[in-house]
Amino acid sequence: MAKLTTTIPLFLSEKHSCSYLDDRIACSAFVHPSFELNSAFYSRLLERGFRRSGDYVYAPRCPQCQACTPARLPVAQFKPKRNQQRCLKKNQDTRTVIKPAQFEQAHYDLYLRYQNSRHSDGSMAKSSPEEYLNFLGSRWCNTFFVEFLVDEQLIAVATVDRLDNALSAVYTFFDPGFSHLSPGMYAVLWQIEWAKQLKLDWLYLGFWIKDCQKMAYKIEYQPIELLIDNVWQAFDLRR
Repeated sequence: MAKLTTTIPLFLSEKHSCSYLDDRIACSAFVHPSFELNSAFYSRLLERGFRRSGDYVYAPRCPQCQACTPARLPVAQFKPKRNQQRCLKKNQDTRTVIKPAQFEQAHYDLYLRYQNSRHSDGSMAKSSPEEYLNFLGSRWCNTFFVEFLVDEQLIAVATVDRLDNALSAVYTFFDPGFSHLSPGMYAVLWQIEWAKQLKLDWLYLGFWIKDCQKMAYKIEYQPIELLIDNVWQAFDLRR
């Protein structure tokens, strides 16, 4: 890892119920909002297990729990598994358009449709346009909204950060009516290929959580690296 020569002011959040594991208490360390961030600095923080949500950058600091494990993929070594190859084949006619991370009504409408289908009991299903953009966008990060279209119909949007030597997969939402195309999986596969084209080293996938179904899928992209005891380590799926 590259050295950080700047002291970073952090603050701890209040303890709260974990969003991923029902029986756990969560707490996060946030980079203080007064600290001036940019994409280059965030690249170094990603290497240390941090993650952004909007303009806020955080890392889990949970009492008595280390279930959230930062994950990244060395894209040059990636080889798709059979189900991923099938996904690529199903999406051979899916078109992508890379756009700035700006508000578009069609994106927002799709986001609400996705949230109400998958997470109807959560607050994100009632997000205002400002809350939606504050969650996905950032004033200081080099962020893109990638559209996925089938027959010119918008079926998915992936939020992607472009960093010094990596892409970071922030969030993907899609039309539930196109679930048969596995748009979430295809978005990751597409980002892997985009990172290769840009000659970048990594695709950061956020946190892998073994016992949380909606976060455990990340281990399916191999070879994966996990940040364990502050060291990136190759993780064999068969463990």
